[in-house]
Amino acid sequence: MKIAHTVKISVFVQENEGIQQIKDIFQQWIPLDWEKEKIRIEAQKAAGLEKKPIIVVNMALTKEKHTSLLLKNLLAKLDPVQKKILLHQLESRLDNDLNFFIRLDKGRLLKENKCEVTDSGDCFHIKISVAAFPKKREVAKEVVKKLLSS
Repeated sequence: MKIAHTVKISVFVQENEGIQQIKDIFQQWIPLDWEKEKIRIEAQKAAGLEKKPIIVVNMALTKEKHTSLLLKNLLAKLDPVQKKILLHQLESRLDNDLNFFIRLDKGRLLKENKCEVTDSGDCFHIKISVAAFPKKREVAKEVVKKLLSS
């Protein structure tokens, strides 16, 4: 069953941080031959707070094989407490276009390889375009509930 049309992930990287760790996390979540699968990471320079330079690292997945694998591996790293938090906040994390948003604490993920849900801005921003048929909010909520209960 198709769970997501697209999954987009973005991470803000300070100039004193390297992007290789971010790439390594993405590789863990999608352990495939990226060149063969044509998976790309884009990095763009931007100005952060107080005009400090930052790099915005983005990855967008559209193939069902890639989105399913990413979600499977990502959710396997979430402990039951984190999944319960997401379920409890389901209403506020699902927008009217049926995008489900997850923020994972960047520091915990990079230092401890632990996925922890956060509301902070220093995070991995994950936007999941939920595949709901028919395209209704209630159907999307059921898809997300099923996903988080697996």
